[in-house]
Amino acid sequence: MQLNLNERAYRRCRLLLEDSCAYRVTVSHTRSGTCLVDCGVEAVGGLEAGRLVAEVCLAGLGTVSLLSPSSEAPGIPLVSVYTDHPVAACLGSQYAGWRIAGQDFFAMGSGPMRAAYGEEVFFDGLVPREAATVAVGVLEGDRLPHEDICLTLAAQCRVPPDSLVLLVAKTSSLVGSVQVAARSVETALHKLHQLGFDLQTIRSAWGTAPLAPPAANDLEAIGRTNDSVLYGAEVTLWLAADDSQIEQIGPQTPSEASRDYGRPFLETFRSYDCDFYRVDPLLFSPAVVHFCNISTGRCFSYGRKNWQILNQSFR
Repeated sequence: MQLNLNERAYRRCRLLLEDSCAYRVTVSHTRSGTCLVDCGVEAVGGLEAGRLVAEVCLAGLGTVSLLSPSSEAPGIPLVSVYTDHPVAACLGSQYAGWRIAGQDFFAMGSGPMRAAYGEEVFFDGLVPREAATVAVGVLEGDRLPHEDICLTLAAQCRVPPDSLVLLVAKTSSLVGSVQVAARSVETALHKLHQLGFDLQTIRSAWGTAPLAPPAANDLEAIGRTNDSVLYGAEVTLWLAADDSQIEQIGPQTPSEASRDYGRPFLETFRSYDCDFYRVDPLLFSPAVVHFCNISTGRCFSYGRKNWQILNQSFR
């Protein structure tokens, strides 16, 4: 039975829509009826709004919470996420794989509207495309989308404009920091997909990442939030596979296996003229990945956290 990702996400959205004042978000509608939820552009947002936005990104198939700080970084809470549907939640919904651009507008799109659009590689057999009655998306950008963008997205998702809901937050907002830190598991799965590992063997997943302090601007925030995952994220995957497969691919999974590992991400990003596509794609993965093989009872661990770089990035 296929999970309805957009309907599940919309149920989480309704908490924000029905009590926007408590969550410090602002709800508005375009002329054509698209619902826009400002979670961190002009709106203040906050920790709970960020937690809910992260769960919307996961299509309601994952649980996000805040944990006590690590002893290595006092005052920096950890963002925890776990799911029993890791492929659908993370790659079918959470992955920010949709570059949305128009006149005077750019954002990275995530959320289950991607399954309604269905044009990414993940929807060629790994995750089912979805015929949605409502489409829900999360945009990481510095402004709300204008009418033309909303009409285009609605058409691409094959829903009426008034059946499209978009949650928007800047990377430098508190909501932005929370929802990026909640991507620890997603980055592990994406890395394994790039390495050719069979993701259907993964049954459940859990991860944590430090909550990066909001930065003064989005460029610095991109550096901090990426460092949170690259140098501070820890992920555990429960899977049913051959031990030999895990031993072969495990050492390649954490971020330290990349040629671009070893300095704050902002430095790396600037060295490539702020072009994500020139950064080694194998860098984008958690610092530590644990594999628990439920078929054999063996566990494997790879990678290490790098608090020295995190402290440099967060100061």
